[in-house]
Amino acid sequence: MLPLNTRDADRIRRHVAAADAARFLHPVQRALLHSRGWLSMLAPRAAGGAELPLPQAVRLEEAVAAVDGSMGWVLTLCAGAGWFAGFLPPHVARDIIGTRRVCVGGSGAPTGVAEEEGDGYRITGAWDFASGAPMATHFTLNAVLQRAGQPLLDAQGAPRVRAFIVPAAQVQMLPSWQCMGMRASGTHRYRIDAQWVHADHGFTISPDAATAPGPLYRYPFYSLADVTLSASIAGMASHFLQLAREQIVRRKRHEVSLLDTHAQALADARIHFFAMLDSSWAQVESGKTLDAATIAAVRAASLGLVGAARAAVNTLYPYCGLWAAEEASPLNQVWRDFHTAAQHPLLLP
Repeated sequence: MLPLNTRDADRIRRHVAAADAARFLHPVQRALLHSRGWLSMLAPRAAGGAELPLPQAVRLEEAVAAVDGSMGWVLTLCAGAGWFAGFLPPHVARDIIGTRRVCVGGSGAPTGVAEEEGDGYRITGAWDFASGAPMATHFTLNAVLQRAGQPLLDAQGAPRVRAFIVPAAQVQMLPSWQCMGMRASGTHRYRIDAQWVHADHGFTISPDAATAPGPLYRYPFYSLADVTLSASIAGMASHFLQLAREQIVRRKRHEVSLLDTHAQALADARIHFFAMLDSSWAQVESGKTLDAATIAAVRAASLGLVGAARAAVNTLYPYCGLWAAEEASPLNQVWRDFHTAAQHPLLLP
């Protein structure tokens, strides 16, 4: 699978403005996500996913975000949720990934409860910020485990939290996404009211708990989140720089040299980022476990990339004129998308 071919990029680009206006991805964009199998690219091959090497998937996410931030974000978050299939019982993973037009959305906050009931759990709660929610066939969530209405505690006396995956038929989506940017990402709230799921729809996100044998499921979760989110942000920043260059040159501004400086800083941070990603992936692929120093280095490279992206966008925006402030301008949309996505808490130092 190539990162992104010209034809697919053009198909995405043609519908960016319409998707932003409609506040969700255009049907052509959604069809492309499904026909290319991108939403299951991190799911196990044995379950019907592509199980792409992580560096390849991250480069694709960056490339899509460089065309449309909302589509890149939906791809990043929903493919990331599909990765959880590598921690489910194989028969459950096959059923989910085999769903027609499968798309997994979800939220990581433990804002619900799961009451033990028979050989499963009855789940109740509400969760925020599920990107791709309007097209999700399944939702993941974290919930506090309960028995007879009382939280179950771990060895340290803290409430036990477990991850679950639930079919969309048991979920009520609550349209709530009203942010200035990422309008087409459909990052809505959702609710579950006393819905029962079998225990085999619960899972633990840990290399030791992986049910799929590939290296993709031995790569640490937070490191995977760091590299995928950061690459998506970098893609949006590169799109901004492209549009900013056109505007600054057209206005005959003298800030082209400043733009070149930031473009080079972003390029250098990107080279370092992918070197760390490729190196860490090679370690996991060879059977090694990433040590704390390597995990820290991956995060530092990810945050360095985000920092270079923030510096470039924030420094150059004032030199793009009032056109950049017009809501209908492509540059304004990219600026809005970038700053909305960059609010994700994992992108903060």
